[in-house]
Amino acid sequence: MGMNKDEIKQSIENGKAVLGIEFGSTRIKAVLIGTDNTPIASGSHDWENRLENNIWTYSLEDIWNGLQDCYANMIADVKANYDVAVTSFKAIGFSAMMHGYMAFDKDGELLVPFRTWRNTITEEASEALTKEFAYHIPQRWSIAHLYQAILNKEEHVSKIDFQTTLAGYIHWKLSGKKVLGVGEASGMFPIDIQTKKFNTTMIQKFDKLNEAKGFGWKLGDILPEVLVAGEDAGVLTAEGAKLLDVSGQLQAGIPLCPPEGDAGTGMAATNSVAVRTGNVSAGTSVFAMIVLEKDLQKVYPEIDLVTTPSGNLVGMVHCNNCTSDLNAWVSLFKEFAESFGVEVDMTKLFATLYNKALEGDADCGGLLAYNYFSGEHITNMEEGRPMFVRTPESKFNLANFMRVHLFTSLGALKTGLDILLKEENVKVDQIFGHGGLFKTKGVGQKILAAAIDAPVSVMETAGEGGAWGIALLASYMVNKDADESLDDYLTNKVFAGQAGTKMEADAKDVAGFDKFIARYTKGLPIERAAIDSLKA
Repeated sequence: MGMNKDEIKQSIENGKAVLGIEFGSTRIKAVLIGTDNTPIASGSHDWENRLENNIWTYSLEDIWNGLQDCYANMIADVKANYDVAVTSFKAIGFSAMMHGYMAFDKDGELLVPFRTWRNTITEEASEALTKEFAYHIPQRWSIAHLYQAILNKEEHVSKIDFQTTLAGYIHWKLSGKKVLGVGEASGMFPIDIQTKKFNTTMIQKFDKLNEAKGFGWKLGDILPEVLVAGEDAGVLTAEGAKLLDVSGQLQAGIPLCPPEGDAGTGMAATNSVAVRTGNVSAGTSVFAMIVLEKDLQKVYPEIDLVTTPSGNLVGMVHCNNCTSDLNAWVSLFKEFAESFGVEVDMTKLFATLYNKALEGDADCGGLLAYNYFSGEHITNMEEGRPMFVRTPESKFNLANFMRVHLFTSLGALKTGLDILLKEENVKVDQIFGHGGLFKTKGVGQKILAAAIDAPVSVMETAGEGGAWGIALLASYMVNKDADESLDDYLTNKVFAGQAGTKMEADAKDVAGFDKFIARYTKGLPIERAAIDSLKA
């Protein structure tokens, strides 16, 4: 039972509500939550990164205008629904897309335009550091950006006084504190799981690499301090309050939680921060995150290692392609129906075609498809060629056709996850699914359960996303009991009694998916030939 309107009004007036703001790639979103942790107001601001001098970036002006507009929209939503003014909150949290590069000089001036995670300009650094650390350093990580700037002999490098991420930058400007939540920090530089801080052995290795260059800094001096969920990360300063609320009504002194990355807030919003749980986000792209019980035995280029907001190790598999090709086929069927003068309801069309897939053969009747709109690093394809292939003997019908396109939307993901599940014997008790693939009830969920051979749950609230996730982390900091873990807080005080639907893996489907993935792996040279033979 949620709070009633008067209770909500009162909690806002008394400064008991908690605010979370997340900077996503295309939208900045604010979510205000009540004392029962459910959303009571929201606001957003759409924005786009731009390609300048071959660098994907957002300007500082984009960042601050976006934040202020998003906050003002949330305040307008409060005014429209509850007719109260907002002067304070019990806590605030900021999160943003992870990784990327923001470097500042001693006067706090940005040295080069913000380089976002989307830039793939750090291959040389990524390979060199992976080798040096014997730890996978993806191209988008902040340390790869820094080392690439060093390798490129960029003149700004000697002037660096502080390096952080977008979430860390916002937090620093609003609180004066140079800190990061451990989940966000794990996308800058490797974390030592024992200390929950940056790995000092690797910091020393990095400094040794650059000893002869004569920089006036050592890596440990320019990185933010790492905090875990629930720790105090400072308060909103008077300058910070003005930066956030241009109307000037917001008071200073509000506690801020450690700034986090969108991976960590996604884990909080899907209640998957405990070991042996995980979440899969499946839309245009797809990624899976599984909370591990121990370190992996070796380094895999397919697996990124990050942490939960509490500092537990997480294995992450990220793929560029998921539902784009599937959606393109559904649009073709829509066009077909409309040619007969049939009016098509897209929700119904998706539901009909997705459910049809459940009637197909377990292994898709020998059909094969690749959903690569863009390159896919898991299978070493630098470009994409969406493809559908069959033999004359394949069982070609609508059910198998839809099934193979659903299967292949998780094909690259399964390739990466099999390393964790089969080579490293990682145990998973439950996975939470969220994103567009799970909109048609029971279909994407059943297919994901088949791919990972583990139960998959889908929750009603999964659509609230990262801004709600960071609001929950802020709420945890100010509302937790003395020794209450984040995992317990989420389970008992946020998700208790939530109606999620859980689906076990069906043994026939699991065997069918394994058969399909063997065909998928064997057929990769066909995709390679298409890339080499069909040039855009």
